[in-house]
Amino acid sequence: MGFDLAVRVTEVLLALVLVQQSLEQMAVDPAARVWLALRLAFCAALLAGQGWAVWGLMALGLWWLKRYDGPFNGGSDKMTLLVLACLSGVEAALALDRTFWAEMAFGYLAIQLVLSYFISGQVKLVNPAWRRGEALREVFLYSAYPVSERLRGLAERRLVTFWGAWVVMLVEMAFPLFLLHPLALAAGLTLAAGFHFSNACLFGLNRFFWIWLCAFPALIWLQGRLVG
Repeated sequence: MGFDLAVRVTEVLLALVLVQQSLEQMAVDPAARVWLALRLAFCAALLAGQGWAVWGLMALGLWWLKRYDGPFNGGSDKMTLLVLACLSGVEAALALDRTFWAEMAFGYLAIQLVLSYFISGQVKLVNPAWRRGEALREVFLYSAYPVSERLRGLAERRLVTFWGAWVVMLVEMAFPLFLLHPLALAAGLTLAAGFHFSNACLFGLNRFFWIWLCAFPALIWLQGRLVG
């Protein structure tokens, strides 16, 4: 995937993600509807190919931090700001005809994506509760997320939680190795997407699924840049 195409795909995906987030947010924070409508306008501009719109979206993203005294939705909002910051850097560099720095900004997004998986796996691996499968068991047993009673029954299947925990840890720890070959990367991104999709279905973490997918084009581009 070429640089221009990867950036454009990321912009389109990000605009669609922010549309979804804005519509959800309107339902829980009606007082912010004017600002959310402005964000939707920036999203429309970005979908129409106006790259400068990411600067407006970035400014609104920083304003949300002040309004909610931190991220509105935790890790997914942090990832949203990361994607916005990197795309803002890309657009600024391109406006100054600095292609090298544009690629550096976009590559930074890819590296952060890899680290988000690798560090998460590392943290789990050093935790005895994760190695024994107890941490995953407690996710199903005590989670405040809307897990059905039937799914909570998985907590009693010790082999499922044990091997499930190890699969998650090993895939996350191995993520940097997926950069070695395009087919390996395709497999890694498929596993990652499946992981996020499962979390969306089981726990309602739908925002994580969409915003992490936004960063995938950056990693596909970087892998081709490094290995191709």
